[in-house]
Amino acid sequence: MAKCIETTNLTKFYGKARGITDVNLTVEEGEIFGFIGPNGAGKSTTIRSLLGLITPTSGTARIFDLDVKTDRTKILSRIGYMPSEAMFYNGMRVGELIKYSADLQKIDCSKEADILCDRLQLDKKKRVEELSLGNRKKVSIVCAMQHNPNLYILDEPTSGLDPLMQKEFFALLKEKHKQGATLFLSSHILSEIQHYCTRAAIIREGKIIVSDTVEALSKTNARRINIIGKENIDRAILDPLLKGIKDVHCNGQNIEFLYTGDMNEVMQIISQLTIEDIRITEPDLEEMFMHYYENGENR
Repeated sequence: MAKCIETTNLTKFYGKARGITDVNLTVEEGEIFGFIGPNGAGKSTTIRSLLGLITPTSGTARIFDLDVKTDRTKILSRIGYMPSEAMFYNGMRVGELIKYSADLQKIDCSKEADILCDRLQLDKKKRVEELSLGNRKKVSIVCAMQHNPNLYILDEPTSGLDPLMQKEFFALLKEKHKQGATLFLSSHILSEIQHYCTRAAIIREGKIIVSDTVEALSKTNARRINIIGKENIDRAILDPLLKGIKDVHCNGQNIEFLYTGDMNEVMQIISQLTIEDIRITEPDLEEMFMHYYENGENR
């Protein structure tokens, strides 16, 4: 399968301040790729480097097998970009702004724009300065989608949207993906990544710490262990298991923790307790995200 996005040791420093360091990403054509990390991790810096909005300190980035520095105009004509914060010219009406965005692409997008505005319940007659955060997001969605690009780069796209509009937004994304588009979804909302993405990368302090299929990220040897005792649990007995584990919840007769060691050792130690019940389950993506972040694992 052809590569849609490829970065090699992509690095950006703002003076002495770290932006991103040696970011290596590969996004295949036609996939939905998740880019996970909290605010300040380097997601937006990576995206702005891909779009040529900022110049990398070192490394390379290619989109559609074109260099983002030398072929930026060709690349941007095939991309739909939705920034994390929607900023528009005051004094313009929504319809004027959407048309202005289409004119920059030199395409008549009026029919598709009308369909999108109708589905998102967006009033084209309103002035930009009158819009709520959610409606500003809707304008961004229309501007990013109306020209039916090959690649969508979406930076925290659902913040500010109510649950019904979030549902409609992802319905639109699934339709675009079915038509052959590639989706690059940057988010800190892990349920979005788990529900819609096929592969994902986790970024931590400007570096990629893991990149894999969403299924593989969720299915590791880690297990969520919940022990319910018949009496208060003696934590000292469990100390060999809990050494180095930050995510431990203990409340008298109940203790819960995320464990990645030998399950035989778990059963041997637990046998010293008088227990009512034990539950061993696979963690969800959110728990695994915290596990990768706390342990700084690389893969």
